[in-house]
Amino acid sequence: MNSEINNPVIEVHDLTVSYNKKPAIWDIDFMIPEGKLVGIIGPNGAGKSTLIKAMMELIPHDSGYVKLFNQELDNVRDKIAYVPQRGSVDWDFPASVLDIVLMGRYGKRGIFNRLKNEDKKIAMQCLEKVGMQQFINRQISQLSGGQQQRVFIARSLAQEADLYFMDEPFAGIDATTEKTIFDLLLNMRSEGKTILVVHHDLQSAYEYFDWIILLNTQLIAAGPKEEIFVPEYLQKTYGGKLSLLMNVGQLLSEMEAPLRERK
Repeated sequence: MNSEINNPVIEVHDLTVSYNKKPAIWDIDFMIPEGKLVGIIGPNGAGKSTLIKAMMELIPHDSGYVKLFNQELDNVRDKIAYVPQRGSVDWDFPASVLDIVLMGRYGKRGIFNRLKNEDKKIAMQCLEKVGMQQFINRQISQLSGGQQQRVFIARSLAQEADLYFMDEPFAGIDATTEKTIFDLLLNMRSEGKTILVVHHDLQSAYEYFDWIILLNTQLIAAGPKEEIFVPEYLQKTYGGKLSLLMNVGQLLSEMEAPLRERK
């Protein structure tokens, strides 16, 4: 199942990526409308991170193409922000929290141009949004995992993008940081931003996202969560592991209410 969209923000057609001649994702084809909070969901090794990296041309693809805002990536890079997995970042890099967030401003100014007071003001506003303004002089290596994640999200906000790619921003963080990030994503969506999030927790996916991509090397389904979270598609995505991950019947009966109570 793959929803057809008029004037999509993202178009992915026949996208295939291989590692050592083995497909990591194969023949992926979907579209995403503007202003959606999108979860990319699937089991470990399904190709979720590979998908967004290929869409951003961080890794080469074997075939297919991607259009963002109906254009090639190089023409719209200033509209796009990326939050990588925490494990892919060198946290020993000698930079303060404010330095990291200010890096997000160079896309607007140009890498060889001096940043202005306005850029620092925007960076501070972004840090306030993620609750990290009191740590501006702290070295990034001295922060907890959840705090580091907040800082990198603040850096992406400083880019003032329209489309955000986030690779497992909820992984390995505490409940307070999870709620902070989730509330922030909802605010971004209300401002018309489009956010793609690689997410590993099937239990919380229905609560977090309004549009879902189910992936297991191939695309299983993509569309509004009410149409995607059905036993047929979930079973195709997770196979025999599904019963270990969740109670599908219980989930379907709770779709009209939040899955979890938030403290």
